Amino acid sequence: MKVEVEREEDGRWIAEVVEVPGAMAYGATRDEAVSRVEALILRVLADRLENGEPAPELEKVFTVAA
Repeated sequence: MKVEVEREEDGRWIAEVVEVPGAMAYGATRDEAVSRVEALILRVLADRLENGEPAPELEKVFTVAA
């Protein structure tokens, strides 16, 4: 997944993953914002899996043996 990063006028950094609506996080540094949004994405995807919801972002990550 692609993480887009931008610096706000107030100096904070914002990182966003467009493929997952609403997945964005702020940080005092670029690296902090990226780390926070990556952690958020992992939590969102884990929650989807636990609730039986589709997580197309993971289609190529796991394979189940027949």
